[in-house]
Amino acid sequence: MNKPLRGEALGAPSSTATAAQAGPAYLVLAGISVSHFLNDLMQSLIPAIYPVLKSVYHLDFAQIGLITLVNQVTASLLQPVVGTATDRRPLPYSLAFGMAFTLCGIVALSQAQAYGLILVAVALVGVGSSIFHPESSRVARLASGGRPGFAQAVFQVGGNFGSATGPLLAALIVVPYGQGSIGLFSLAAITAIIVLWNVGRWYKPRIVTAAARPARRAAQGDDGLSRRQVAIGIGVLVLLVLSKQVYLASLSSYYTFYLIHKFGVTTQSAQLLLFLFLGSVAAGTLIGGPIGDRIGRKYVIWFSILGVLPFTLALPHADLMWTAILTVVIGLIIASAMPAIIVFGQELVPRKVGMISGFFFGFAFGMGGLGAAALGQLADIKGIEFVYGVCALLPALGLFAVFLPDPHRLRAAV
Repeated sequence: MNKPLRGEALGAPSSTATAAQAGPAYLVLAGISVSHFLNDLMQSLIPAIYPVLKSVYHLDFAQIGLITLVNQVTASLLQPVVGTATDRRPLPYSLAFGMAFTLCGIVALSQAQAYGLILVAVALVGVGSSIFHPESSRVARLASGGRPGFAQAVFQVGGNFGSATGPLLAALIVVPYGQGSIGLFSLAAITAIIVLWNVGRWYKPRIVTAAARPARRAAQGDDGLSRRQVAIGIGVLVLLVLSKQVYLASLSSYYTFYLIHKFGVTTQSAQLLLFLFLGSVAAGTLIGGPIGDRIGRKYVIWFSILGVLPFTLALPHADLMWTAILTVVIGLIIASAMPAIIVFGQELVPRKVGMISGFFFGFAFGMGGLGAAALGQLADIKGIEFVYGVCALLPALGLFAVFLPDPHRLRAAV
């Protein structure tokens, strides 16, 4: 990883223009994408084994929701803190250090024999994720070669494929062999630590200090953005992430239960259909980033959130075949927004890439956790099918994308 990479200039880029001329550092992007794959694979094991935990420990939906809440809140609260700290002083080896927390959590989850210990284990996995995401997002931007949407998509698609693979491996390994087999996934954490240590070695001499970053304009002209416009833009992005993540939480946490309850499929069949949905989410992420670089991120965000509404409205009324088809379409469309949202936010506040990345990743995890807990309570009271009827309306919040700043003025302000 210390050698110069194809598409990368020798030495540290002296400016954004130099980096753009050099092109993306593909090997580095591959490294953080693979690490994201392994990180989110381990994260996704948690909801994927809910049917096993529910059966063994006789949990209700509210307790299942609490597991999701603990995991995703710990994976969210620290992210803006980590991002802000590393904006001031980047820590290249923090990526490998954070993955060590995930390793401890996976080992603990495989051995936990009480509900309280399960909560501790998933909290450790969450802490590891909160350390991983802000700094790896910064590395993606540094290695982007002037194509931040593409780089962010490559980084995020690794995580999405990991999220898709986790349920599949849970169906093949954890369901037949039990909770103890979760320990096998510690090999994924060890592999990620090795990869991230080498990414840190590449990153260390290329750290961009705050003094070297382009400064925001002290006084905005007609082609710039005022603080009020920036605040409105961030607020709209937050609202759109909320709608997106709560809807995704309804599928990632309860889709298997929905399929088992409504269509009577087996647990393994339900997990395979969950894998199909999560795979479409991964594909949508990879598509959304480069399209945002080409046609503008606002348009991708607008289509991704609002454009999925007809399909979410149809889902509660579909049979099994159409349920599988609709969830694939929903995954492709709704996932295309996240790379565009992250880069849009970074361009709104370009001197705080780590803080913005940590905030949006953290907010996404947090809203997913809170949404899962609330939806679990609602499912206990009203039933799982009622949950999907309510969640079908969430993409209507995509209408607020009209208040995002004009992309031409945004580019002028950066």
